[in-house]
Amino acid sequence: MNEVTGAANLVAAKKKLSSKFFKKGITVAILSGMFYGLYSTFLMLGMSKGVWADWYGPNEAMLSAFVITYMVGALGSAINDTISGIWCMGIAAFKGKLGDFFRTLKTKPGRIMIMAALVGGPISSTAYVVALQMAGSIVIPITALCPAIGAILARILFKQKLTPRMMTGIAICFLASFMIGSTGLGGDAPAGLLLGILIAFIAAFGWGLEGCVAGYGTSMIDYEIGITIRQTTSGLANLLILVPIFAILAGGGFGLSTDLFIDAVTDASAMPWFIVSGFFAVFAYSLWYKGNSMCGAALGMACNGAYSFWGPFFLWLILGVVLGQDGWTIPPIAWVAAVVMVFGILMIAMNPLDLLKKKEA
Repeated sequence: MNEVTGAANLVAAKKKLSSKFFKKGITVAILSGMFYGLYSTFLMLGMSKGVWADWYGPNEAMLSAFVITYMVGALGSAINDTISGIWCMGIAAFKGKLGDFFRTLKTKPGRIMIMAALVGGPISSTAYVVALQMAGSIVIPITALCPAIGAILARILFKQKLTPRMMTGIAICFLASFMIGSTGLGGDAPAGLLLGILIAFIAAFGWGLEGCVAGYGTSMIDYEIGITIRQTTSGLANLLILVPIFAILAGGGFGLSTDLFIDAVTDASAMPWFIVSGFFAVFAYSLWYKGNSMCGAALGMACNGAYSFWGPFFLWLILGVVLGQDGWTIPPIAWVAAVVMVFGILMIAMNPLDLLKKKEA
């Protein structure tokens, strides 16, 4: 009897430990969505100061519309991700993992992470920043479609099964995006809103594809090493490839990208906010990876997807309410759509009733 009692106690202790680990994973995944909202907020704050204010301000004629809309947005994304990569490498060095970073680059999972970063960085991150500049925080729930798009792409690319529940969740997500998009159809909609919403779909598609590709890589390497590879690759690819390409397309040649970069990084009023946004970006992504490993990718993805609410919330609170900047309020239908989007993501990731069952258990 003592042996049976002892075994039962061990099982109970293991269940209790697993439950605590699971709940901690949910907390970590939720925090990742909150950090995503904070990173977006401070990035937009940095891009409203100093030389950035001159580029986007009343005297914006100093640059062409193409440069202002696309190249400057790509530059903001490049600087943020590069600084974030520096933060990641500093943290890895402090923890004695820098050698692991360089060794992982030579492995197959490391190369897969580089490929994923090339999709999610130069393409999606730039589209995200451009969409934010054009349409404001209303685009954030649109970019949160990435789990829905990722599920569709996983079905196409990897033949993963789409259950009726998952398809219902996808339909809910697209309904929410339609609710948000409808705000850009009215006659009183600001210029660029509808185009910004459409560009946000590019970000959602790229991040959905990145999630499919990176899923394999992150299952085999340390999440802190994975995020270091992701951010350094994204930042350098943006800075050394995408921004110069935009400069050439704008007719300014490579020199234009160099001039704008120097002006940006030497601006003492804007760069501190990029340092802050880069710091928050580290945890926006790394806690997502960590949360997925603790509570499962499905539930972690759903908790992280709550950034469709946290993003507009922090932009409205910090930039709109605290700092008094215009353009960061969103209509009530968009707030409702953000909550609907979170529920749709949860439906894709898991059966919401399972949460009640776990609680009962």
